[in-house]
Amino acid sequence: MTQLAALSRMVKLEHSLFALPFAAAAVVLVARDARLDPVRLALVALAVVAARTAAMAMNRISDRRFDARNPRTSRRELVTGEVSVTGAWALLAGSSALFVAAAALIAPLCGALALPVLAILLGYSYAKRFTWAVHLWLGVAQALAPIGVAIALTGRATLPAVVLGVGVGAWIAGFDVFYSLQDMEFDRGEGLQSIPARFGVRGALAWARGLHLLAALCIAGAGPLAGRGPGWLAGAAILAGVLVAEHRHVAPGGALRPERIGVAFFNYNAFASVAFAAAALADLALRA
Repeated sequence: MTQLAALSRMVKLEHSLFALPFAAAAVVLVARDARLDPVRLALVALAVVAARTAAMAMNRISDRRFDARNPRTSRRELVTGEVSVTGAWALLAGSSALFVAAAALIAPLCGALALPVLAILLGYSYAKRFTWAVHLWLGVAQALAPIGVAIALTGRATLPAVVLGVGVGAWIAGFDVFYSLQDMEFDRGEGLQSIPARFGVRGALAWARGLHLLAALCIAGAGPLAGRGPGWLAGAAILAGVLVAEHRHVAPGGALRPERIGVAFFNYNAFASVAFAAAALADLALRA
């Protein structure tokens, strides 16, 4: 049980709060044309959590030597030995297999797409070794979730789901830029690339603002494209408001407060995703 708890902490299983609400929102977008039987929905949720777990395990494995040299990450489970490298690889293999199996059970097309999607998700862990656009890579990986939900439930990538995917990808890429500000000097010293390492604090804050503006516009716009109503727009407005509050919390007046990034990363974003999904689901229920 101790090893399982450590593995859960390593991959931050609770951060599935970021992924599952937007998967639920994608279900709302395609509800009119989708097969929403409980087994299929359960397989979709399982695939989302398994894919995210595999990506986090890969990230911890690939970064363990850098994590050991970085004061901020030196207490991570793979560094301290709470989780063995063998255990981490086993979690990666198991969650990857679970993702592929769940996708194949949903539909043959989903099964065929599972390995290419997994390659994109796992490849993110190595992107900072050769491109400062690593956050955009993460955004593309996360954008695949709503699109994948649409394919799983309707057999095609609908336009509203693609627009939502772009919004989700921009949202996550934006707060990944925030998060990486904590390691800007470390990354420069280690030869790792990121938007903060390339453009500095002011440039990184500008990138984060631009990405979050794109996120707010796309997430709001996806609903009307699918015929969603005021519930969706209310949720999008809440999300946009939280993004504004997040920027003011992390960089009041444009002055970065690094000690506030952790709170912004989890608390603000978890609340925004759950509140938005609740509003989207309410829109579906009220307009059923």
